Amino acid sequence: MSFPEPRPQVPQLPQHLLRSIDCQQGAVRAVRFNADGNYILSCGSDKSLKLWSVSRGTLLKTYSGHGYDVLDADGSFDNSQLCSCSSDKSLILWDVATGQVTRKLRGHAGKVNCVQFNEEASVIFSGSLDGTVRSWDTRSRRFDPIQILDEARDGVSSLKVAQHELLTGSVDGRVRRYDLRKGQLHVDFISSPITCVCFSQDGQCTLSSSLDSTVRLLDKSTGEMLGEYTGHKMKGYKLDCCLSGKDTHVLSCSEDGHVYCWDLVEGSLTLKLPVGKAVVQSLSFHPTETRLLTAMEGRVQVWGAEPEEEEEEEAIAT
Repeated sequence: MSFPEPRPQVPQLPQHLLRSIDCQQGAVRAVRFNADGNYILSCGSDKSLKLWSVSRGTLLKTYSGHGYDVLDADGSFDNSQLCSCSSDKSLILWDVATGQVTRKLRGHAGKVNCVQFNEEASVIFSGSLDGTVRSWDTRSRRFDPIQILDEARDGVSSLKVAQHELLTGSVDGRVRRYDLRKGQLHVDFISSPITCVCFSQDGQCTLSSSLDSTVRLLDKSTGEMLGEYTGHKMKGYKLDCCLSGKDTHVLSCSEDGHVYCWDLVEGSLTLKLPVGKAVVQSLSFHPTETRLLTAMEGRVQVWGAEPEEEEEEEAIAT
């Protein structure tokens, strides 16, 4: 009888491929977990948004209504609604269960790169190539935005909402943080076009990736640079970055077919995850577990810290 090895004390990273899903929706532009991490949203160049089961990799529903590539999507906190945005300059609010279009929102003058619900799913925020962020009331019947933020001097590539704060990244090389409650704007200048922004889990820092192949961690309140993470390749594509569930690691897509993972404090490269031979277009970290989604060409990969052999054996036994 052999005793199990003691569990390592260092936080584990998702490095085991659990499943690969052929989405059959052209190139996958973005991949996202829903609010509780039980479902996958995949945005396709075939104008569709698809909902998948994480545990089985099965297709649950296809949402069709956009006129061009779907570029981003988000799920509401109660999983009843989805919102998506597209190169067709529109946003769509979907009913998850029926797959029907609840609202189609127009107003942006360019393709809509990013979209997210606020915490209560009462407002959708959208960022566009036209340089504006627009907020839309999901509960009223109004079809015009309730607010337009037009401080960006170039396209808005990424946005994140956390409580009363909105974080945006723009091609003008600036990370903007709006305090929606106080009506204040804080700007951090980064000399290269921003491709992705996010808040740290503890809300104290912001993370941004840019086209100089660098991911930067900034102190939210002072703008002080806390860390720079390099080694990956990001020169011509709008690629994602994120933090692991407990803010221990920084992750980024790369044009060389890998996901790079650095220790947040030390800045050292901890893991170079080989996804494939093309550009890793998008990634998403599970809200509570050590799971990672990646998108490459027409496929979505689900990664975990441990192989799933035990679960499979249990399923066979039952």
